[in-house]
Order: sequence, then C-alpha cells, then structure tokens
Amino acid sequence: MPDPQIDQPATLEGSLLERWNALPGNVRGGIIFILAAVFFSVMVALIKIVGQRLHITEILLFRQLTMVLIAAPVLWAGWPESLHSARPKLQVVRVGLAFMAMTLGFSAIVALPLAEATVISFSKTFFTTVFAIFILGEVVRTPRWIAVVVGFVGILIIVWPALSSDYGIWHIAALASAVCVSLVFIIIRILSQVDQPVTILTYQAVGVGILMIAPAIWFWQTPTLAEFGLLVLIGVVSVVAQYLNILAMKAGEASALAPLEYTRLIFAAALGYFLFAEWPEPRVWVGAALIIAAALYVLYRERKVGSPSNM
Repeated sequence: MPDPQIDQPATLEGSLLERWNALPGNVRGGIIFILAAVFFSVMVALIKIVGQRLHITEILLFRQLTMVLIAAPVLWAGWPESLHSARPKLQVVRVGLAFMAMTLGFSAIVALPLAEATVISFSKTFFTTVFAIFILGEVVRTPRWIAVVVGFVGILIIVWPALSSDYGIWHIAALASAVCVSLVFIIIRILSQVDQPVTILTYQAVGVGILMIAPAIWFWQTPTLAEFGLLVLIGVVSVVAQYLNILAMKAGEASALAPLEYTRLIFAAALGYFLFAEWPEPRVWVGAALIIAAALYVLYRERKVGSPSNM
C-alpha cells in the first residue's frame, strides 16, 4: 500500500499544474508578465542602490558579463555562425543604440525617483510610432496621432518643470534613452526579417559588453564584497526577468500582455517609497495618467485594426 505522505506532494503538484494549464493562455501569460515586471523593477532598484557609489558603466559591465555567462550555452551552440548577419552594419548600429539606451536610462534611474524615471521610459511607445512612420513607412491615422500628442503632453507635464532644476539633465537623459530604445525596436523589426534570433542575441550580449569595457575601466571603483554580490544579483535578476518575459509571450498574445507593462509604475513607486523614501510629485501622477491612457489607446487601436500599417 503506497504511503499517502509520499504520494500527497506529487498529487498536489500535479493538481496545481493541471489547474495552471487549464487557465486561458492570456491569463497565464499575464501572471508571468506581471512577475517579470516585478523582477525588472527589482533590477532597477538594485542598480540604483549600487549606483550610489559605482559608475553606471561598471554596473552594466558586470550585468552584461553575468548575462553572457548564463547565456553562454546558447551563444556557444551557435558560434561563430551566430555572428553571420545579413545586415552586419545595422547590427552594429543597434548595439551602439542599446549601449546609449542602457547608459542614459540607468543613469537617470540612479539620479531620479524610481517611479519618475519609469514613467518617462513609457514614452518609447510614442517615439516608436513616430519612427515607424519615417523609417518603416507605416501609415498612422488621426486617432493614433491624437494619442501620440496626448502622450507627449503627459511627458511635458513631467519633464518641463524639472528642466530648470539640478535634475533636469537626468530627465533629458531618460527621454534620450526612450528615443534610443524605440530606435532599437524599429531596427529589431527589420533585423528579425533577415537574421536568426540567436544572431540578434549574440550581437546584443557581446557587443554591448565590449562597449562597456573602456568607460568601466576609466570610471573603475573596486566594489566591496557586498557590492560585488549585488552586481552578480543584478545580472541574475535581469536574466530571470527576460526569461519570464519570453515565457509570458509564449503563453499569451502580445497585444493582451503589452498593457500590463504599466504595472511597473506600481512596483517602482512601492520600491522607491520603501527603499529610498521617494514619492512622486503630483505632476508625475498627472503626466503618468496621460501617458498610460494614450499608450493603452495606441495598443487598443493596434489590436482592433490588426496591423499598425492600417492605422
């Protein structure tokens, strides 16, 4: 007769797995996507902690090294074929833009309140729309243009009053990062038509790491044991967050999951409050409401019409 104490955990595990698989794909994807948002928020909070003493390029170098080591089996399996790109010059441009996006964006995170920097990063949705018109030749109709204008009004509400302060430069850095991120998205759309995903991953992981070496050496500060542990943790949390994102996209539809990105504002505000005693000013909440509402409308139009080119 089987021991019930031995069989019970296996039965419970099987029951939970069965219930999980019975959920609609968008529900499973949504839960995983929100969990990924938590990990991304924790990652930026850790970067803000370590960034109080270490330069951002040193932090990002450790982050890239950790991520490359974890992804090494995938990178090695495709090496050196993974470096063969149909558009190598465009890959190099993308790596340069990714380097700028990370350096500017994470520098802004260290200097600004977490929630404020997070809200400004949402502006990439509107920059992507504008660049898609001029680079990809997409057609955008009046309703979506109105949403883009409303989104930029929200950005101005947050950024404009702060430009004259000592932190104005970091607001500009956060916006510049969003511009670079949106250009990276556009380039990935182009590259994904001609290159394999492992090629795009290899150029990103190795290329950005190489670009980080020189400035990291220039600004080098030997990390303490505690800081070294946090640097490794940043890399691990980054990999987990990205892996969860992939799992979420595999389980659910991108159009259904995209609005959940804005839950990051909640997690960023909570972490900012409890870890750094930060609380966003009223203008940030007003601007965030406009930005998120406009971005959600853009996503709604994309889902309704079915293709951005029809909008």
